[in-house]
Order: sequence, then C-alpha cells, then structure tokens
Amino acid sequence: MSDSTLTAQTAGGTPKLTRVSEAVIRIAGNSQDGIQAIGGFLARLAGRSEQEVMTFMTIPSTISGGPSIFQVRIGSGEVLSAGDEADVLLAFYQHSYEGHIDSLKKGGIVMFDADHVEPKAEWQKDYHHVGIKISSLTVEAIGGTAKDKGKNIFSLGLIARMFDLNVPKLEKLVAERFTGKDPSIVKNALLAFHAGYGYSLGNVMETFRFMDSREREGVQVVMNGNEALAYGLIAAGVRFGAGYPITPWTDVMELLRRELPKYGGSFIQCEDEIASISMALGASYAGKLAVTGSSGPGISLKSEALGWAINAEVPLIVCDVQRGGPSTGMPTNIEQSDLFIACFGSHGDAPRVVLAPANVEDCFYTAIEAAQIANRYNVPVIILSDQAIATRIEAFPEPNLEQVCQDLAPDFTPVADHKPYDLAATDGIVKRAVPGTQILSGKYPIATGLEHDELGHPTGSPRLHQAMTAKRRKKLQALAANLPLPKIYGPPEGNALLVGWGSTEGPMREAVDRARAAGDSISSLTIRHLNPLPEGLENIFSGFHHVLVVENNDEGLYGYGGQLCMLLRARFCNSHIRGINKSDGLTWKVKDILERVKTHVAAAKQA
Repeated sequence: MSDSTLTAQTAGGTPKLTRVSEAVIRIAGNSQDGIQAIGGFLARLAGRSEQEVMTFMTIPSTISGGPSIFQVRIGSGEVLSAGDEADVLLAFYQHSYEGHIDSLKKGGIVMFDADHVEPKAEWQKDYHHVGIKISSLTVEAIGGTAKDKGKNIFSLGLIARMFDLNVPKLEKLVAERFTGKDPSIVKNALLAFHAGYGYSLGNVMETFRFMDSREREGVQVVMNGNEALAYGLIAAGVRFGAGYPITPWTDVMELLRRELPKYGGSFIQCEDEIASISMALGASYAGKLAVTGSSGPGISLKSEALGWAINAEVPLIVCDVQRGGPSTGMPTNIEQSDLFIACFGSHGDAPRVVLAPANVEDCFYTAIEAAQIANRYNVPVIILSDQAIATRIEAFPEPNLEQVCQDLAPDFTPVADHKPYDLAATDGIVKRAVPGTQILSGKYPIATGLEHDELGHPTGSPRLHQAMTAKRRKKLQALAANLPLPKIYGPPEGNALLVGWGSTEGPMREAVDRARAAGDSISSLTIRHLNPLPEGLENIFSGFHHVLVVENNDEGLYGYGGQLCMLLRARFCNSHIRGINKSDGLTWKVKDILERVKTHVAAAKQA
C-alpha cells in the first residue's frame, strides 16, 4: 500500500485503521475456486466507487483446470498497470502460498486457508501471516452439503473487512452475479459473504480504507477488453457477425451473439473459421458491414478469404485477440506475435489496415474507428487486441453514446453509373454501390477474387493487374497521410524513448513516471495505427538517443528486436531502434522495463 496515513487505534484493541491511496491484491488458488469471481467483484466495486482499477489474471489452458491467479490494483489516483508487487496475498493452497509468496512486498500480508496451507517459518519474519480456516468456515456458514463451494465469496467478505469496503455495493454485485439462478444460490452466496465479513481479524495489525478518489465528471463504466470491443462494435453500427469459438476471442463472440438481436442484428456461430469469414464477407458485400474474429490459429485459416476481401475491395472487420503461439501454443497466455500475420498474412500484395487498442477503453473506440475506416476505404481492418487487454478489467468514463453511435444502414440511392474499381480515382478510393442499388446505365458490376477490370470482370491483363495493385496500395497511402501522430508521454526530447503497442502502454507509462522521478530522461510512445504507420514518426524518433521497442514477443532471428521493431527499422532505416522483448506469457513489470533500459543504455555506451 502506498501513501498511507495512520489513524489512532480504536477503543477495545481492534486493529488501527490506515488510509491508503492504492493497494495490490493477489488471489491465488485453482481455477475451479472462483478466483476470477473474487477479483471481478473487487474490480467492479472499485469502478462503481469512482476509483481507478486494473487487473491481471492467469488461467490454465487445460479443461481440467489448475493453478490460477487474479491480481487487482485499486487506486484513488491514476492506475497504469496491475502492479509489480502485491500488498496482500490470499492463498488457498500450499502451492498457491509457496508459488506466489515472492510476489508479495516485504512486510506485506499473506492471508491463507489454514485448512490447506502450512506456513513456512523462514517466511514469517518477512511477511505478516494471517491463517484462517476458510474452507471449514465456509462449510459452517452455508451448510455441509455445499462443502467448500462458496469459499471465494467467504474470502471476498474477509477482504471487504480488511479494506473497509462498501458492503451494500458488494451485496448488490453478488446478487447481480447470480441473477436468474435459483434464489437459494444468492442466499448462500450472501451467507458466505457475511460470514467472511463478520469473521474477527484480531490477528491483523491494521485494516485499511482507500482515500477519497479524485472527482470525476460523469459516470464510470467497468468492463474487460473483450466486453469493450464487443460493445464498441455495436456502437459502431455493426449488425452482423460470424465466428468460431477460440480462446481468448470467444467472449467477444458470445457477447455479440447475446446483444446483437436487441438491435436488429445477429451473430452466427459457424462450423469453422473459413466459413466464418466467408459468411461475414457475404454480409459486408451485401451492404451490412460485418465482423469476424479469432485468435492466431484462426487468423491463419482466414488468410485466404482475407485476400479475397482485399482484391474485391469489400469492407470487413477482423478481430484478432492474440495469445501465445505458434500452433495452439499457450492459449491462455499473453503474446504480441500476430503483428506480421496481421500485416502480411495473405499471398500476393494484399494491403490491409491494422489497428491495436492500447487499453480497455481504447478497445471501445478502436472498434468504432475500424468501422469508419473499413467503410471509407473499402478494406479489411484487423483489430489486434491481446489476452492481457481481453481479460483485464478497467474503469473508464461512460461514452457519450449519442455522439459516438453510428448507423451503417446501406444507401440504395440510384446512381447514373458505377465503376467499383475506377482507376480514375487518384487516391484509389471509390464509394461502393451495394447490391440492390439501381444503376441507371444498366452496367452492373460484379465481385471476384480474380484480378479484374474497373467493373469487376476477370482479366489477365498485365497493365490492369499493375494498375489495380497500385490502386489498392494508394488507398492505404491516403489513409496514412490522414492518420494523427501518436502523442508522446513525457517530453519530446531525451535520452530514451520507449515505443510499444497494445497492452504495453500502461507499464511503459509507469516506467516513464518512475524514471523521471529518479532524474532519468525517458519518454514513451504507443502506436495504435500499425499498418499503415502514421507519417512523421521519424521526427519523433530523432529527438532521442535510444528508441527501445517494448513487446511481448521474441527478439527475432537477428537479435535486434521483435515484430514492431522490425517494421520500424525497415520503415525508417534507423539502427538506433532496438527491441526490449520477452515471451514468457506474462505482462511486463515496470521494474523489468527499467532494468532492461538501463542495461541497453550501458551497453550502448561501451560499444
């Protein structure tokens, strides 16, 4: 806990109350224990209490389950990462205790299930141990037939007591979580919660209360990245989607399947990935901008049909929620290794747009931007999210839906004539006339994956192939010329510039804050538009001695950096651009970024 303020010990020897600005709580157990439910309740409570929150979770990739964690960082001020170290560790089992004690700050609190954990004497001097028979107390609270099911909710009560959390709001969240289920389930959950909250924490030296959060205008919403992406697609006006289940994309698909019918739309689960993108393309061709999505393995399967969309110039949104690869890889771990397939994953010259949201809130607005670009430029737009953002819970200001929502209903206004691939368009952009539009000349175009003339009729003409290839390229060049430059976090000049994309934004920014507080000259930059890149990045890079690209992927065959790093070096021919990479399936810790920067700068001085 940081920025703590102590109050006097209360009468009767009860624990003294400490006011804190933030806290990092790590919950460790097995996936079957409802670990994510506890973290989700805490995160959503923080959001409803106008506090900042960010989470991190790991889940096993096997059907049988296994060890799992959920870490939540709650703060009264800005929260940029899930935290390097925990202030409180809640451990359900011996492996949870032994495997995560090193994630706890020295002097931190480890609260453990005394039914399953035997604390080690050598660790008791470094950490404050609180043993509670969580499993047996849960059984006692809600009855023997329930066994220890509900111990997660009992533990939520313990944490609520320790941090003096808002009980009525938590009760409401618990009741909402079990809406639609048998009333006895809600009753037992609340019994378990109150049993935990009412348990005496006499062996805890102090309890905590969060300081008042800064005032915010409007209402906050709390959700994870997959939810924000799905609701962003709905706000963008997308009313049709097709997909196939795969971790961690499936939650987007399930939300769209549930919500789209409320807005006159539909989402179809297809028999495979190829059918999914093909069905989505059919809808987009017919005038209803559609979405499909997957993770890396599914994107590989969609690549041929993606090439058809590029050649036929049919708008489409493709969501790639990245995970560890290659092949089935690490389905529930973080990686940013799909950038190359997103930019280049089709045969032939096949330019497409690639966007990468930087946080949960950005997922919502990136979906809207993707729809705008797809419709304006008649091109597939790939949204590259990743597992960290997909499962991470954040709070952000409620969007002004009246301003951002779009209507993508097709325009059937008759036209005198229409060439969908008109080479006279110097920027390559031609407004589409969707099927059903009356063309007064009587010359109706067609769409095909074969190279074609200006009306879409197949051709083998070398001249036309070259002209159409250039037309498809020019559209992206026109887009690049209109893209905004990303904003620098920190001064525009200095010793080192951290560059990243996607979920690295928060840790990079916190690294900048720590470094500058220590007197180091570091700034950061998050690139959202990855293909095409915005113009003018080289002018930003020129203000720094070192440009270090922070990514969750391998350092590459030649050892100078990962996938974005290679794109930037190829684009700007700048040997000062180097990578800071890791591929362990975990998010970046701020201290690790700073250590790698220090190592790189020191090595550069000796070179």
